[in-house]
Amino acid sequence: MTYPFRVPQTPEHTAPLPDAVDLAVIGGGIIGLGTAIFAARKGLRVVLLEKGRLGAEQSSRNWGWIRVQGRDEAEIPIALEAQDRWAAFDADCGGTLGLNQVGVTYIARSQAALDGYEAWLEIARPYGVSSRILDREALIALMGTSDPAWRGALHTPTDMVGEPWVAVPELGRLAAGEGVIIREDTAVRGLEMTAGTVSGVVTEAGRVAAPKVVLAGGAWSSLFLRRHRVAIPQLSVRSSIFATGPVQQGVGTAVADTGFAIRPRADGGYSVAPSGYSELFLGPDAFRNLKNYIRTAFWAGREVRLRLGAPNGFPDAWRTPRRWDMGDETPFERMRILDPRPDRRKLAAVKARAGGVVPELARSSDRAAWAGMIDVMPDLVPIVDHVPDLPGLILGTGMSGHGFGIGPAFGRILADLAVGDDPGHDLHRFRFDRFRDGSPTRLGPHI
Repeated sequence: MTYPFRVPQTPEHTAPLPDAVDLAVIGGGIIGLGTAIFAARKGLRVVLLEKGRLGAEQSSRNWGWIRVQGRDEAEIPIALEAQDRWAAFDADCGGTLGLNQVGVTYIARSQAALDGYEAWLEIARPYGVSSRILDREALIALMGTSDPAWRGALHTPTDMVGEPWVAVPELGRLAAGEGVIIREDTAVRGLEMTAGTVSGVVTEAGRVAAPKVVLAGGAWSSLFLRRHRVAIPQLSVRSSIFATGPVQQGVGTAVADTGFAIRPRADGGYSVAPSGYSELFLGPDAFRNLKNYIRTAFWAGREVRLRLGAPNGFPDAWRTPRRWDMGDETPFERMRILDPRPDRRKLAAVKARAGGVVPELARSSDRAAWAGMIDVMPDLVPIVDHVPDLPGLILGTGMSGHGFGIGPAFGRILADLAVGDDPGHDLHRFRFDRFRDGSPTRLGPHI
């Protein structure tokens, strides 16, 4: 059974805090859970520490797409692996993750947009993707509806969707069943360092010795690193979404059109969100990293609205502390769950826009609305690498809206990095130092 997203009120995982482990994972989203599962399967003793609830932030608030389509070239083989990992996880969980191969479709309303899809397909085709270009007639047949401005589409029939608010808690139960020690309501205040190397973590409940630590803190990662005087140009943007009640579904594919994106859900409703739109709350990090985001701000096909001042307690709010002692209450304890309010005015406009193209949406009732904070990097691809300034720390953050779909594969990669195994993919594109070694910023695909 599926249901619209809601924040869990009580912790499910309250394992005793261990004295020592082989690997500590900070963050209980899809990246952290994937890392913990694969590390445990390698025989490591693993603790996963989450300040609030597993997956209660962006990992359960996203669109639910598990796509290869439109990925940066360096991500394509990892996204393909992720789809296989998702299928395996679904089998491990008894088919409870809501996995469904509905395909993903990007609609083009201009020849320029269609040309952009063709250009991406030329890059992606050698990797064995199933993607193809649809002409107008094929698009109308797929959608079961039409619009006079449609020129065609990029369609990947093997792309999948899942139910985020169901899948992430289920993966938490899978991890616990495979021996991962999970503690919710347990914020990590900082790293313990010995002779310049990570030797453990200090939590609000005590210390855990660990020679390796993976930071998968999503929107909180930059703040955590800044406490240790390490800076990354990460920001977070708000994205709103709503769920309809059950309708007679006419569109059976996940689709992005100008102004809206929809996903058919297993309960008979749709999840609907603005496409190519996000909101940035201005705070100290936004101004500090302005120069890194100049090109991103003028990226074709995206609209970023600036909002004055993040709400109190947000990672980049003006009053959020950037430094604290290990004995102090931290920002992570003061805001257990980052739960931004959705932009209901924008969602009403999106529903009207989508309803003009997909008639059943115009007739649907609204079941729930919510928002999430997406952690982004200037080039729209993540950092997945060792942190050279903090030996023993491995970072997986800045997924830029891709985390849910690609999470199981990056989790496997982070587990390999933690034990020194070959990750099996070229990770140069995701290196930590790319924003400080003089390399020019190369944006991911704008489709």
